[in-house]
Amino acid sequence: MAGHELRFGLFLGQRNDDWDPLLREFQFADELGFDYAWVFDHFIEHAHEAWTLLAGLAARTSRVRLGTMVTGNTYRNPALLLKQAVTVDHISNGRLVLGLGAGWHEGEHRMYGFPFPSARERVDRFGEALEIITGLMGRETTTFEGRYYCVQDAHLKPKPVQQPRIPILVGTRGARMIGLTARYADIWDANRTPPDEAARLARQLDDACRAIGRDPSEIRRSILAGDEPLRSEGAFRDFVETYRPLGFTDFTCDLPGPEHHDTVRRIAAEVMPALRG
Repeated sequence: MAGHELRFGLFLGQRNDDWDPLLREFQFADELGFDYAWVFDHFIEHAHEAWTLLAGLAARTSRVRLGTMVTGNTYRNPALLLKQAVTVDHISNGRLVLGLGAGWHEGEHRMYGFPFPSARERVDRFGEALEIITGLMGRETTTFEGRYYCVQDAHLKPKPVQQPRIPILVGTRGARMIGLTARYADIWDANRTPPDEAARLARQLDDACRAIGRDPSEIRRSILAGDEPLRSEGAFRDFVETYRPLGFTDFTCDLPGPEHHDTVRRIAAEVMPALRG
């Protein structure tokens, strides 16, 4: 992906019940110069709700991009979700990434009373949601009559700080979802996918882009790993150099325990700048 500067992130989540230590982790990412710090969008495992949490984190950080990895489409009306996202974009002064997915956690849906349709319907719903979200960000008024969602002469005011729109990240490894990624996304996330499979999916995304006349290089490619790459400088370089030749531009790891934080600091201060260069 020539022309894309490498970016690095921490997948921090929100499994800690207490605000103060959770905030310190995001401020740690902010202070060290990581490009992204991510929460997840789940309601179990003692997790704080993602979007209200992002608003608080946006007010207490200054540089790092914040986002969900990823928001489950089935949990919220897409127009309401976009209003939430624009609010966070303003609080953060334009540091939000709108991470989206079709929704997958059946047990959580049942626990909290959310309908859990078939995989096909979830993807169909996701496509309609993306149409509404991109329309509201890109036009003065939007009317959309779908099977699952509709908006009538809807306008989005205020508009996002980021122009022409908040970057959209789609997390997926599914064939139909790859097609939606090609059409709507600014960033594609392949999650924790082994290199061979990641390479195959990247080629599939390239083909889907070309089929609709889009330059594949317009879409950044994101990959996640556990905390192992952040336990040593060599492991971090190996992680990046494994996926970089496959076209990946964005590299996110789980944050290891405090005993490894000095190593994380060295990686942020020395290894990440060298890889960017």
